[in-house]
Amino acid sequence: MAALTIARLTITETIRRRIAWVLLGLTVVSVVLTTWGMERLVSLAKADGVEALQLYVVVSQLLILISFMFSFVLAMTAAFLGAPAIATDLESGVAQSMLARPIRRADLVVGRWLGLTVVIAAYAALSGLLEIVAIGFVSGYYAPQPAQAVAYLAAQAVVLMTLALLLSTRLPAIAAGAICVVLFGLGWMAGVFAVIGRFFDAAPLVAAAEAGRWLLPSDGLWRGTIYGLEPPLFVFIALGRNSPAGANPFSAAGPPTPEFVAWSVVWVAIVLGLAVFSLSRRDL
Repeated sequence: MAALTIARLTITETIRRRIAWVLLGLTVVSVVLTTWGMERLVSLAKADGVEALQLYVVVSQLLILISFMFSFVLAMTAAFLGAPAIATDLESGVAQSMLARPIRRADLVVGRWLGLTVVIAAYAALSGLLEIVAIGFVSGYYAPQPAQAVAYLAAQAVVLMTLALLLSTRLPAIAAGAICVVLFGLGWMAGVFAVIGRFFDAAPLVAAAEAGRWLLPSDGLWRGTIYGLEPPLFVFIALGRNSPAGANPFSAAGPPTPEFVAWSVVWVAIVLGLAVFSLSRRDL
């Protein structure tokens, strides 16, 4: 019950500080601009006689690119929400007053994590689905699996937030957030190297990149977002061994395996457990 109370207070605090409203406002602006740009592109392409299939492929790739940019925004948001979650409480003395009551340190960590997970998941779902529906309305191309794409996008952000929460038990908020953003970028680059290395049969490069994916599963989850957004025909082409589409970092021949999804859940549980352990061993 204490953890649920802290989770509710975390959500309320996010709303009170207008973080949620700022994010929603920026999302609406970005959706309006990207939708307008997509509508102009589709109109010009149709006027030039571009076939519907070619147009859908182009629109799907642009949608994935927009989602990739949004994933970076979402990752940074998750990192800089998770980074001060514990660090600020420790620096301001709020944690000392809270933990003086019958509240365990584990309740504080888990409560913060639950509250931020709700905020991040809700923001990802609302923003992602709004973008997909808006682009589908003006272009005629609707992602084949929008719910799956948004779910993987939210999961990726939760991974970053959980890591930031762990780092916030030992580091200042700015340092913890910066480390998470850098690791997120390195994880994405590892995914790019894995895709290109597999196309060129560079086994050592692929092995190293795949190891990076398992150490930080954010990029592997991002592949699930790509798979949910691209048309089935493009997936079929990407499956070809010698197809150039197979080396496209914005293409995925399949979703993350059930084993990888299960590991991602275990990874989050392990990191959250380490955050609880770290705070329990820290002097307040």
